[in-house]
Amino acid sequence: MAQDPDDSPETRLARLVLALRSQGVSDPKVLQALEATPRQMFTPDLFQERAFEDSALPIACGQTISQPFIVGLMTQALKIEPRARVLEIGTGSGYQTAILSRLARLVYTVERYRTLLAEAESRFKALGLTNVITRFGDGGLGWPEQAPFDRIMVTAAAPDEPAALLAQLKPNGILVAPIGRGPVQILRRYCGDGKGGFVVEDLGEVRFVPLLDGVAREL
Repeated sequence: MAQDPDDSPETRLARLVLALRSQGVSDPKVLQALEATPRQMFTPDLFQERAFEDSALPIACGQTISQPFIVGLMTQALKIEPRARVLEIGTGSGYQTAILSRLARLVYTVERYRTLLAEAESRFKALGLTNVITRFGDGGLGWPEQAPFDRIMVTAAAPDEPAALLAQLKPNGILVAPIGRGPVQILRRYCGDGKGGFVVEDLGEVRFVPLLDGVAREL
């Protein structure tokens, strides 16, 4: 039986992007990046039917692929410019990384789970993303050798202000991260004031897995 064209992956993805725009993801470049990134490639087989839902989904190692609205909101909040060098903390499935790669010159991404990193690297290769540099390591430490960065995105909840990461921002850089120790955190944006300080904005409540110290020993 032929597939209903109204239910094709491309159509379902387009509908998801339209829904995100109606919720406030208004930056056209961010919307284009979302539409150009096939979320089903980053979704486990068990959840393929839900790949185009606006919801977070489980992936390996007890992690999640973030809700598309939150991905769009955080990406938009970074205000990425085409020549930007972006640091991402928490590669996960690689979905957020792939979207960042369509907006920035270079994306440096750090993951503490070898399994997740290897799977994400395979997806980047399949999509022909050549501007992503990966690292297996402790995300909370950032990537000092490549600092300073224009933008930093943290995709796990930091318990407190991430001082080590803020120190790796350029003076006028932007960091976006969920901050908090409970099941619900505050999505916070730090905008460098050019003088060593930050203008801090709260963007709403979110739910992320915690940012853990070190690297995973077995996964």
